[in-house]
Amino acid sequence: MTRSRMVLAIAALILGGIVFMMFFGSFIWQVDPAKQNLLSRLVGPFWTEKGSWAHPLGTDRLGRDMLARLIVATQISVLVALLGTVIGAVFGSLIGVLSGHFEGKIDSVLMTIVDIQLSLPFILIALTCVAFFGNSFTLFIILMGLYGWETYARLARGLVLSAKRQAYSQAVIALGASPARLYLRHILPNIASALIVQLTLTVPAIILLESALSFLGMGIQPPNTSLGQILGEGRDYLATAWWIAVWPGLIIFLVTLSISVLGDALRDRLDPALRART
Repeated sequence: MTRSRMVLAIAALILGGIVFMMFFGSFIWQVDPAKQNLLSRLVGPFWTEKGSWAHPLGTDRLGRDMLARLIVATQISVLVALLGTVIGAVFGSLIGVLSGHFEGKIDSVLMTIVDIQLSLPFILIALTCVAFFGNSFTLFIILMGLYGWETYARLARGLVLSAKRQAYSQAVIALGASPARLYLRHILPNIASALIVQLTLTVPAIILLESALSFLGMGIQPPNTSLGQILGEGRDYLATAWWIAVWPGLIIFLVTLSISVLGDALRDRLDPALRART
């Protein structure tokens, strides 16, 4: 096995383990993540001096089991990231395709909107929306969906403009194909690999954004929990209870790295130009 395949296998194994924990962790480890026990607060992982297998990854400041909390937090964080990514990718790609197709004045208007979005710090937009409309799970998903759509718009526009000038597009147009057939059967399949790579970059970015907002107290709110929320709670206990911040931080790191590695491998498999060289 080559080194690249070994790295790919390790990334797939790590991501598969995290996905398994998300779907089946609650059935295997049937502990209430919200159950508090102040007599067991800040107990370390099982290998530490006062740790035990009753709480293999330790407990937090309220005596809640860290493993149970991490399972639920991973489910919510990944769900937020996936839904936000899909919303942003669909919306941004649609804007980009429309801009590249019509060009002219429509292109100028749409790209002006994209430039305005790029010039505004997104975290300030999110904080303003939360302050005015309140913090609900639905609003938070929508905000995550608005993150990065302008990147998809610019990328899709450039890819469409380039694809329209390729020989295969000109041939399809000359044969009398409709715009819908041109885009759905020819252009979109050829630009999909680049959009997929961008998607694999957006998922980790949204997880990090959720962590930043939760760190500021503007993210997922109790009784729900997320990796960013637990990480924010652990910042005051780094010297005395490091595990509260380390475990969610480690999961965020592993998810980010694994998705990036697998996304790059997927791009190599889907890119027609790269396939032609092999």
